Amino acid sequence: MMVGALPAFRRRVRRRISDLRKVVVRGTAGLFVVQVMLVAVLVVRDELRKRREGPREGFPWEDQPEIELESGGNRLKLYSFGVKLYEAMLEEIENAEHDIFVGTFIWKGDEVGLRFVEALARRAREGVRVCVIFDGLANVVVPPSFKRFPAEIHTLHFRPLWGPEKLINPRNIFRYHRHIMSVDGRVAFLGGYNIGSLYAAGWRDTQLRIRGKEAREVENDFVDFWNAHRTPDLPRIDLERERAWNPVTLFRRNDPYLRIFPIRAMYLEAIDRANDHIYLTHAYFVPDRAMRAGLIEAAKRGVDVQVLLPEHSNHVVADWLARRHFYELLSAGVRIFRYKHIMIHSKTATIDGVWSTVGTANIDRYSMLGNYEINVEVHSRRFARQMERMFELDKTNARELTLERWEKRPLPAKVVERALSTLSPLV
Repeated sequence: MMVGALPAFRRRVRRRISDLRKVVVRGTAGLFVVQVMLVAVLVVRDELRKRREGPREGFPWEDQPEIELESGGNRLKLYSFGVKLYEAMLEEIENAEHDIFVGTFIWKGDEVGLRFVEALARRAREGVRVCVIFDGLANVVVPPSFKRFPAEIHTLHFRPLWGPEKLINPRNIFRYHRHIMSVDGRVAFLGGYNIGSLYAAGWRDTQLRIRGKEAREVENDFVDFWNAHRTPDLPRIDLERERAWNPVTLFRRNDPYLRIFPIRAMYLEAIDRANDHIYLTHAYFVPDRAMRAGLIEAAKRGVDVQVLLPEHSNHVVADWLARRHFYELLSAGVRIFRYKHIMIHSKTATIDGVWSTVGTANIDRYSMLGNYEINVEVHSRRFARQMERMFELDKTNARELTLERWEKRPLPAKVVERALSTLSPLV
């Protein structure tokens, strides 16, 4: 009987496993359907809100003076208003003598976008070498006619999603998310600003201008990417300018092709060393477990941890995924401020009046472990004072979110946060 019962037992086990597998598959499929429906509802509601409120301009900002760093002779200037930034960038384009390199995530086909194309094409016709990079996915809604830049401009349209072979290429999930410009290796810009009329006065963002030898690090970043990803019809860029070794400014580049992601490590190390305060400003804030643990531990040891986020960003799903972590952070003493009325797109931080960073990387998995990003890490009390001033000014247009207020949010909101939580690794 024992021998005869064994096959029957095995059949029952196999049936149970098969039944369990079906339950898991159906449950996963059901959750996916629910998530898709929730995302659709959130997107529709957010679009209706935007139409109801209409476009907005106007936010607190001030023109801070250019400063010279304590060593190395480099000079830095912060830009927090796009109109002034674009004027400065176009002026540098006009003053170029040899090379202009521009890399951006989004390049809108509007008035501002056209001004940049026309300025670059004019300088290219006058003998200046002009090379530009823009992302293929981010600009998919930009008219194709605009993206066909004049022939004088060497253009790398990075991984456009044309054809089925492009759509199924797994490398296409890694996007070019840098926002940089270099002119003659003597001046460079980097930060969160895309190119377009909306960003001139309709968004609050941060860009940094660098004058001096360290500008060559931004130039080098562009050249390395260009030479690694250029198409056969584009020329190779060879430069012989010397690069500087300056411990005051360190450039961190995420490169998924090379599998290096130093920006996340930079943040974790700086947060771990904080003694007095941590001020973070980020457009999209979906910190992973290690980042949350670092901020919570800092708050527990008495560090004043403050995070400034948009009340409503341009990606409503990212906003809801960020909400999932508010209770944990607020309970630990982290203070959260939500920027009102307008999109804040900055990716900046300053710690202890000594350490600061400005760059392109958000605190989310996609930026930290996916996209091509660049941040500059600055060790300077002079610069940190300006970063702190900018942070405090931004807070005048922000509303603090308290734990008491957060706990009183409606039950449906809590259910949505829980249902969408498994999407966090995708953002």
